[in-house]
Amino acid sequence: MSMSSSSPGLSVAVDIGGTFTDVALVDHATGAKWRAKTPSVPADPSEAFLTGIRLALADAGREAPALTQVLHGTTVATNMILEDKGAKTALVTTRGFRHVLAIGRQDIPRSANLYTWVKPRRPVPPSRIVEVDERILAGGAVGTPLDEESVRAAARALAAMDVAAVAVCLIHAFANPAHERRTAEILAEALPGVAVTTSTDVLPEVREYERSLTTVLNATVMPGITTYVGRLEERLKSEGIAAPLLLMQSNGGVAGAEAIRKAPALTALSGPAAGVVGAAADAAACGISDIITVDIGGTSADICLIEDGRVGLTQKGSVGTWPLPLPMVDMVTIGAGGGSLAKVERSTLSVGPESAGAMPGPAAYGRGGTQPTVTDAHVVLGHLPARLLGGKMALDVEAARRAVAEHVAGPLGLDLTTAARGILAIADNHMVGAVRVVSVERGHDPRDFTLVPFGGAGPLHGCALAELLGISRVMIPTAPGVLCADGLLAADLKAEFSRTLPKAGAVEVGTAGSILAELKARAAAWFDAEGVADADRRTASVALLRYHGQGNELPIPWDATREAVEARFAERHKALYGFALTAPIELVTLRIEATGTAPEPTRNPLPEGGAPTATETVAVHFAGGARDVPVYDRATFGAGTSFDGPAIVSQFDTTTLVPPGWSGRVHASGAILLTKEPA
Repeated sequence: MSMSSSSPGLSVAVDIGGTFTDVALVDHATGAKWRAKTPSVPADPSEAFLTGIRLALADAGREAPALTQVLHGTTVATNMILEDKGAKTALVTTRGFRHVLAIGRQDIPRSANLYTWVKPRRPVPPSRIVEVDERILAGGAVGTPLDEESVRAAARALAAMDVAAVAVCLIHAFANPAHERRTAEILAEALPGVAVTTSTDVLPEVREYERSLTTVLNATVMPGITTYVGRLEERLKSEGIAAPLLLMQSNGGVAGAEAIRKAPALTALSGPAAGVVGAAADAAACGISDIITVDIGGTSADICLIEDGRVGLTQKGSVGTWPLPLPMVDMVTIGAGGGSLAKVERSTLSVGPESAGAMPGPAAYGRGGTQPTVTDAHVVLGHLPARLLGGKMALDVEAARRAVAEHVAGPLGLDLTTAARGILAIADNHMVGAVRVVSVERGHDPRDFTLVPFGGAGPLHGCALAELLGISRVMIPTAPGVLCADGLLAADLKAEFSRTLPKAGAVEVGTAGSILAELKARAAAWFDAEGVADADRRTASVALLRYHGQGNELPIPWDATREAVEARFAERHKALYGFALTAPIELVTLRIEATGTAPEPTRNPLPEGGAPTATETVAVHFAGGARDVPVYDRATFGAGTSFDGPAIVSQFDTTTLVPPGWSGRVHASGAILLTKEPA
């Protein structure tokens, strides 16, 4: 398959965002890379998908048939879930468990009022939940055989509901999937054209609510994703592209189109995951393995911590209000971005989470926006050049000044620059709080890490965030604004295979070994199906452990002895929570993480460069007053080019603000390393 390192060729990566579709094209043989941006088409994302590929190929002077690999990051599944626009779905469950979704969990969101919070409407109402007669016991034994006639009766009821998708989640199916698989067979035969998915294929793990909800969400997006992927494949074929289509998953890896058709929920957070993978790859090229990434776009900021070059995964993620316990990149998302609105209410200034979005956008964009945003605050302070996107987009400085003056400075009795600095200070502190969630609250000192800001607005905030966190080094990737597309090119093929033990109990190496052998066999079959060469296959064994009486588990790398596994668990528990217990340790779930390693793109070192030459000098307002600041064009930088702050570095996809007290040096990989001078 195309993931094999033995057959490098021409790869293209397409990341579709709400405003722009970003494309990166790389020739693995030479390391040459081309990038393109084109407006997204929400009504038909596949249109911008192909337009972007054509632009990149034209820039490279290559033909479509030359492509050997097509990678894609998509928010289609995410948007369907968030906007409740998925297919009409029904749930089939064991008799007596119809209200598992309605009951849910007892916890109330922190931001909600204890007395007024109302549970959100479930993706499947009780009227579309059908019960069948069967019962698998907790240990996997059959308590009540499956009554196939009750399944056929369920199929008739579902046909009358005119549903487009059916989720099957039977009690304790993770311990014995036989009833679930047979139920799905009967339903698929009786309901032609209806998408049928089982919890066994999506999340074969303990906890009925989360397992049921995940299976339902997977079914809800399945028809739409199947149609979308099919349309992409048709467009690629019509363009003469025979290369396989690989889609980004939430776990930071890619998977083939067929795998995504079966479990489309795996793509729920694919966009942010690709950016994290790209940041890790760029940092590795600089010899940096411990980083904190901050992806700041127009509406949100995604923060992730990477230790020893490994992107951490979590199964406690969510999409909107719904928990989605599939393995996904461990990150925190907050409503803070370039378009975040600044408002004064009751003499108090707040910033975000509401955003001006792409339309009308910040006042400075000249698209009709009148409310001040974070971007407008940057414009007022002189942090942005007069034109963006390589000179294609002029900023309306006066509109930005009017918005900040009218809605913030005036109501608070502040001068214009103080009000603008206040907006940025609030936005920065929101993001610092999120950084502390992934660092300090998880046993890490952020001062031991390099901050990697990216996204369109990231490099404007990087140094300010670092100063608040006590971090002394910031790395600006080569192309921060299109890093998600670059990340797709660096992503490996990934899949997880898990099984919850019939009964949680003490760690038994023999029992665990037999389960892991079964999971490794499933991983081997997956490698074969995806065509991954033997030399590119990697597997890692993970155990989910807890103390007896706890309700959540911690993932720990599996070891050959019980003592080693328990010691690792106790060490991790102490790092996270500050203590370890003497209570018995229980093994709950085992997982195999399978990886088909992608070929490392050839990185051509940047030619040596000399001292930079400023294209212009602009007045920039800092806390200590206004300073005349040089503006540099990043395209003129070479390896070894160095400069001192204050400075502004401009490029097509972003702008980097280097405050006083910071200095920059260009690495041979093309990244800029900014360091804070000792006080």
